[in-house]
Amino acid sequence: MKAKKWFGIGMAVTLLSSVALVGCGSKDTASDTNSGDAAKPAEAQEINLSLGDEIPSLDSSKATDNIAFNMLGQVMEGLTRLDAKGKAIPGVAKDWKVSSDGLTYTFNLRDDAKWSDGTNVTAKDFEYAWKRTLDPKTASQYAFMLAWVKGGEAYNQGKGTADEVGVKAKDDKTLEVTLDHPVPFFAEQMSFPLFYPQKQEFVQKQGDKYGGDADKVLFNGPFKMTAWVHEQSATLVKNDNYWDKANVKLDKANYQVVKDSGALENLYESGQLDRIGLVRDQIDRYKDSKEFGTVPELTNGYFQYNEKNKLFTNANIRKAFTYAVDGDQYADIVYHNGTKGATGFVPSGTSNGNGGDFRADNGDLINRKANAPKAKEFLQKGLQELGLTEVPHVKLLSDDGDVSKKASEFVKEQWRQNLGIDVEIENVPFKLRLQRTTARDYDIVLSLWGADYNDPMTFLDMWVTGGDFNENGYSNPKYDDLIHAAQKEPDGKKRMQAMYDAEKILMDDMPVGPVFFRASAVLTKPYVKGWVTHVSAPSSDLKGVYIEGKK
Repeated sequence: MKAKKWFGIGMAVTLLSSVALVGCGSKDTASDTNSGDAAKPAEAQEINLSLGDEIPSLDSSKATDNIAFNMLGQVMEGLTRLDAKGKAIPGVAKDWKVSSDGLTYTFNLRDDAKWSDGTNVTAKDFEYAWKRTLDPKTASQYAFMLAWVKGGEAYNQGKGTADEVGVKAKDDKTLEVTLDHPVPFFAEQMSFPLFYPQKQEFVQKQGDKYGGDADKVLFNGPFKMTAWVHEQSATLVKNDNYWDKANVKLDKANYQVVKDSGALENLYESGQLDRIGLVRDQIDRYKDSKEFGTVPELTNGYFQYNEKNKLFTNANIRKAFTYAVDGDQYADIVYHNGTKGATGFVPSGTSNGNGGDFRADNGDLINRKANAPKAKEFLQKGLQELGLTEVPHVKLLSDDGDVSKKASEFVKEQWRQNLGIDVEIENVPFKLRLQRTTARDYDIVLSLWGADYNDPMTFLDMWVTGGDFNENGYSNPKYDDLIHAAQKEPDGKKRMQAMYDAEKILMDDMPVGPVFFRASAVLTKPYVKGWVTHVSAPSSDLKGVYIEGKK
């Protein structure tokens, strides 16, 4: 997931009051598992959380960020959900069958799956939603994830028709999906917001306003949104039409937008928030508290170099800017929470498909210890190749939260010290940063990417030529060939080798400069129970959360 604008650098802290990414199957140390008892607790079941910024959209075809993904995850449901180990379990689909060649999935929908207006969720709602996402007129940046469906890529590129797309409602309760090639994690992927259903009649009635307000969305998940005060707050209540409402214990979830880390801490200490993320300066104060926890993530932080700027068409220039920033020092000064300096683009902990770690397999492709002292040499070589005598004025685009500002200042100083370059910082609101990145209105942008699923492809397919999230203009035919080969390769070892090779090309070309692999620190009130999180969006799941022991 920026994932694929998942995060803004500074959003991490406030997002963690409602989101804390962890490796599949693990829990942060400040949370408890759900007892599984459907009996409703006697205490008031209300939780208070925060958001790092405004929710950009609740249109599942157009959402691209973690705030939207995680809010959608509470109010919507796909064919599957994820269990505590990150494995697919029944959602709207009560069961499914896979053909022997792995190309055809038949999902059988449950009879009691309903929309918040009381009408039935049907297979047609999924067919409509997926085809709407693929429709070129929708301009969905996440349509590439449906390209694996037969005919999906052709339709999205205007070379095919909707009728040729391999998603068919056989009847109201049977959805048949035909893939272009086997996708080993397809059942898990059905829990991702892009694959949620949409009721055609409702969507078309709302027009361009669909997903923009609480009354402009129809919900089929454990909760429904009853209020959305833009830039300020959102309120969720239990959805009485949800098929599994007996196992939803919270009656209400209150969210407020909080960008300032100090304000966030004060709200937690005063009992107005039940879970928050911590920034570096706060961690030492709480590290011995029973409410403190750390959570690993599958999230990387990196520079994107816009090749519309002549300066960044040169690989040596890009390497100079990357190597000049000490990733480990960045991780300690900005985060100090288990975040580590990046050693490649794919973060540590990403599955190699065979029980191992992709990052460990592919090694350290950054090698800052050897390359950092050569940063100025890379810079001078690049300038010479470009016919320049000095570096033109460069701007760094980032978010406007506390952490982003601290990160930007650190990076600015690193480039000043190690390259002799004084860059201009542009700290802007998260939503504007997303818009400007998409429009390629930047020189360098500091970005984050969180896994949409636990596989290296979620980090690598974005950089193919013309990819929806290729927002810097990078193009390398050899890289494209390897990614396309990996996407269609049925042999697991050959598929992984293609991605190992592709990442090496990416790091040699350096269109993106990895800085860190992120972890997070959180505080959770002891009365918050059942908090389980995942590496992929939606990374938080309030369905099993409940309040117990609150004084």
